[in-house]
Amino acid sequence: MSIDEYDGLYMDPDLPENHRSGFVAVVGKPNVGKSTLMNALLGEKLAIVTPRPQTTRERQLGILTTNVYQMVFIDTPGLTKPGNKLDETMAETVREAITDGDVVLVIVDASHPPTRADKILAEAVSGAPQDASVVLALNKIDLAGETGSHAAEYEDLFARADPVAVSALEGTGVEELHSLLIERLPFGPRFYPAEQLTQTRLRDNVAEIVREKLLLLYRDEVPHAAAVVVDEFTERDENMTYISATIYVERDSQKGIIIGKGGSGLKKIGQAARPDIEAVVGTRVYLEVWVKVLKNWRTDENALRRLGYRRS
Repeated sequence: MSIDEYDGLYMDPDLPENHRSGFVAVVGKPNVGKSTLMNALLGEKLAIVTPRPQTTRERQLGILTTNVYQMVFIDTPGLTKPGNKLDETMAETVREAITDGDVVLVIVDASHPPTRADKILAEAVSGAPQDASVVLALNKIDLAGETGSHAAEYEDLFARADPVAVSALEGTGVEELHSLLIERLPFGPRFYPAEQLTQTRLRDNVAEIVREKLLLLYRDEVPHAAAVVVDEFTERDENMTYISATIYVERDSQKGIIIGKGGSGLKKIGQAARPDIEAVVGTRVYLEVWVKVLKNWRTDENALRRLGYRRS
């Protein structure tokens, strides 16, 4: 495996001989419910979920462990035709995940017909290794009842995949999908200790929570030209963690909107983010949020590296 986060097999002498383990690459175009479905499968909130497309920008690694299997999810950005350096980086992330996965989980919105973006995705999925399994989650079947299902069109487009009809939001079909994914995992030992849920750094999770609240509060005023970096993460005592985070935007007008009159906007973001952060960190949190302008950062290679979107 060439998974960046993989750090060697975790050998456990108590595992059964038929233990299964593997990486599941979760792919789909923007806003089809990838993060919602992964969170439903894991039973934990790891990936941020908003009504805006392209919420997930980097791979989120979620780990589901039982006595008989370990399933490692790689959630990826929504795949679209690249329009800037950030889009190109996200598209490459998707292709890498498809190549690395033992199972490729394709998620589509079955309530709408396939688009050109779905065809781009199908082409990318065709690059999956021959020994990898492909599973097609026909999501949003709760909406398909109103608008008509396009499941057959997606099954033709992803002919190699095993289809399962699901509703990530309502939980319909999630158990069936879960069972199918387990069956498709190869036999092998664990990659990570049983208690480990994610390899994503804690401060990265905090940054994603802040960005989620930003998008939810300013979905119309501020597009996806915002990035969040945690500058300081300090445990002041066993009951208090100090966190300082900076929101980077591309224009002064966006900065003004986020700050709000008398700092009211930043206060709303902090109040919305703090409960989720405290649940992740496990202590009370003192959170400070700042806003800075980094002009045209989505098209700047150096800025993308600075903000953590490019590794080299």
